[in-house]
Amino acid sequence: MITSNKSLAAKLALTLMAGASLLAFAWPLVIVNPSQDAVAQTLLMALMPALVIFGLVELSAGALDSKKLATLAVLTAVNSLVRLLGAGMAGIETVFFLIIIAGYVFRSAFGYLIGSLSLLVSALIGAGVGPWLPFQMMAAGLVGLGAGLLPRTRNKWSQIAILVVFAIVGAYFYGALMTLWNWPFLAGDHSSLSYVAGAGILENLQTFLKFELFTGGLLWDTGRAATTCVLLALTAPALLPTLRRAANRAGFEKKL
Repeated sequence: MITSNKSLAAKLALTLMAGASLLAFAWPLVIVNPSQDAVAQTLLMALMPALVIFGLVELSAGALDSKKLATLAVLTAVNSLVRLLGAGMAGIETVFFLIIIAGYVFRSAFGYLIGSLSLLVSALIGAGVGPWLPFQMMAAGLVGLGAGLLPRTRNKWSQIAILVVFAIVGAYFYGALMTLWNWPFLAGDHSSLSYVAGAGILENLQTFLKFELFTGGLLWDTGRAATTCVLLALTAPALLPTLRRAANRAGFEKKL
C-alpha cells in the first residue's frame, strides 16, 4: 500500500508539472498586457522550487535514487555540452536527440528532468540566459516527458522509427510553444498578426496560428526537426542499448 501511494504521488507530481508547464505557455490567451520581463521572472521564480519539489517527490517515491541521480547528472552534463555544438541558426539544434532517447529509455519523469535541466545548465555555461530560459526549460521538459510515453517495441528499427516520428512532432511542438509565449512581443502592435490584449481566447488563438504560419516559424521548426532526426538516426542504434544497460544497472523497474 505504501509503495502504491508513493507511486501515485510521483505520477501526480509529474501530471501537475506537465499541466502547469502547458498553462504557462498559454499566458497570452488569458493575461492582459503584462511585460515580458514580469512574465519570465515570475515563471523562473516558480519553476526552480517546482523542479526541486518534483525531484524530492520522485526521490521519496523511489523513482530516483543515488544511481539514477548520477545517471541524470551525467546525461544532463553531456547534453548541455552537446547543445553548445549547435549553432542555433536556421533551427539547427543538437540538444533534443539525447532528451528524446533518454526520455524513451528512462521514462517520462526522467525525460522531463533531463529536458529542463539540460536547457538550464547549457544556458548557464554559455548558451545564454534571458527571459526565454524558463520557457525553454519547460518546453524541452515536455518533449522529454512525451518521449517517455511512446509505445515500446523490442525491434531496434521500429524503436528508431518511433523516435524519428516523435522528433518531428516534438520539434514543431517545441517551436509552437516557444513562439506562443513570445508572440505578443514579436508581433508588435496594430497588425493583422498582433496579439490583442483582452480579446477572446479563440480570437487570439486564431491570430497566433496565422502568425506561426506566415512569419517563418514553421521553417525554423523544420530545421530543428531535420537536425534532430539526423542525429537520432546516427546515434540511436548505439545509444539505445547502451542507455538500456545503464537503466538496468541503475534499477529502473520498467525495462524495455
